[in-house]
Amino acid sequence: YNISAKQQEVVGKSRSLDRKPTEPLVLTNWRHSTYGVGQLDLEKFTAKKHKRNSSEHLCAPPSLLLQHPDQEPTTSPKLTHNNNNEPPSSPKYSQSSPTVSEKYGLLYATKITENGKKVRKNWTSSWTVLQGSSLLFAKNQGSGSGWKFGGNQSKPEYTVDLKGATIEWASKDKSSKKNVIELKTRQGTELLIQLDNDNLINEWYKALEETIDSQTVESDEAAEDDTPESPGIEKHDKDKTNKDLKKSRPIKSSSIDNADQKKTKTKLKKFLTRRPTLQAVRDKGYIKDQVFGCNLSSLCQRENTTVPQFVMTCIDHVEKEGLNIDGLYRVSGNLAVIQKLRFAVNHDEKLDLNDSKWEDINVITGALKMFFRELPEPLFTYHLFNDFINAIKIPDYKNRIQGITELIRLLPKPNHDTMQVLFKHLVKVIARSEVNRMTSQSVAIVFGPTLLRPEKETGNIAVHMVYQNQIVELILSEYDTIFGRS
Repeated sequence: YNISAKQQEVVGKSRSLDRKPTEPLVLTNWRHSTYGVGQLDLEKFTAKKHKRNSSEHLCAPPSLLLQHPDQEPTTSPKLTHNNNNEPPSSPKYSQSSPTVSEKYGLLYATKITENGKKVRKNWTSSWTVLQGSSLLFAKNQGSGSGWKFGGNQSKPEYTVDLKGATIEWASKDKSSKKNVIELKTRQGTELLIQLDNDNLINEWYKALEETIDSQTVESDEAAEDDTPESPGIEKHDKDKTNKDLKKSRPIKSSSIDNADQKKTKTKLKKFLTRRPTLQAVRDKGYIKDQVFGCNLSSLCQRENTTVPQFVMTCIDHVEKEGLNIDGLYRVSGNLAVIQKLRFAVNHDEKLDLNDSKWEDINVITGALKMFFRELPEPLFTYHLFNDFINAIKIPDYKNRIQGITELIRLLPKPNHDTMQVLFKHLVKVIARSEVNRMTSQSVAIVFGPTLLRPEKETGNIAVHMVYQNQIVELILSEYDTIFGRS
C-alpha cells in the first residue's frame, strides 16, 4: 500500500489501544500492492477497529486482508480455529491446552495441620478424586461409576487446592506407616496420604506431582501475560525510574532506622538512670509478693509469723465446717473455683471463706493441697529427703520413731511449726474416720507425695512413693510422741 509515514503512525497508535494483542494483523505483500488507500478509507478503517473488541480486531475477516487480485499470497502465519469455528481469542481457544488431570481411587488420609494449626491425627479411608487442580475426599464412592461428585453421587468431605502446594515422601517422624505422601498447601494445611500397594502409591505421587508442577507453570505464564506492553522509550524510562526508587529506598529506610535506634537508646538510658529500686516499688504497693509459690521462710518473714496465715485460715474453716465430709482431702474440688481462690489470695483480696463462692469444702482443701504442692521447696526439705527415707527403713520401731523425730527437729522453724499445725489438724480428720472414711493410710496417700519429694526425680519413683506414704503415716500415728502433747 502507498501509506505515508504519518498514516503509518496513526495505524500504530490505534493498535496500541489494544491491551493484550496476542497476534499481529497479517497484511500480505503490502509493499507490491498497487491498491491505494486514501485518507478517507484509512479513517473509516481505523474507526471500525475502535468499535471492535480485541479479539475481533486480531482475527480480521478475509475482506480486510487487502491483497492485489493478480498476486498469489505468500506464506504467512496461519490462525488456527477449533472445530466450532470460534476465533482464537475466545475462552475455549488455546494453542496448547493442558490435559485435565483425572485420577480416582481409595486412599488412607489424615490431616496433621489445618490452616496452620496442628490437629489430631486420624487416619480414615477416603474415596479420593484428583480433578483439575483440586483433590477431593469423600467417605464413600457412591453409586454408578462414582468418581465424579454431584447429583446422587457422594459429596466430598473436604477439598484440597493444589495450586502452590508442595509434595514429598513423609519422614518417619511424621508417620510410622510405609508409603506415606506428605502434601502441604499454601493455605497452611498438611495432609498425609498412604497406601500399602507400592505401584498405586507411586502412581498417585506422580499424578499429584505433575498436577502441582503444571499449576506452577500456568501461574507463571499468567503472571507474564498480565504484564502490559509499552513502547520501548516508555519501558526504558520506567526501568530507570524503578532503579532510582530502589536505590533511594534503602538509604531512606536506613536513615529512619538509625534515628529510631538513637531515640530508643536515649529513652532507655533515661529510664535506667531513673528506675526505682525493687524495695521502693514494693513499698509503694506496685509489686505484691504472692502467697502461692512463695518460699515458706520468706512468706512467714513477710507476715511476721512461723505459720502462713492462709494455712491457718483454711485449717480453721475445715475444722469448723467439714470434718464430717465424706472423702475429705481425697475428693478433688472444682479446679476453676480453686484457681479463683488462689488468685484472690495472691492479690491480697479480702478473703472470707464463709462466702457462698467457697461453699464447697473440697475447694478449700484443694487450695490448701495446692499451696503445699507449689512450694519451691517442700515442707520436708530437699537436703533431708534421703535421711527421712533411711530413717523409715530402720527395722526397730522405736529407733525408727526416734530417727524421724530428730530429723523433724532439724527442719527450719517455719517448716517445723507449719508441719506441727498441719499434722495436728490431720489427726483430727482421722479421728472422724468412721464418718468421713479418711484413715491414717488414706491421708498418708494424699499428703505423702505433696509434702515429701526428691529434688531430682530418679527411676525409683514408685519406691519413693511407698516410703513417702509410710513417713507421713508414722508421724500421724505417733504425733504426740514426735511433737509432744499440745
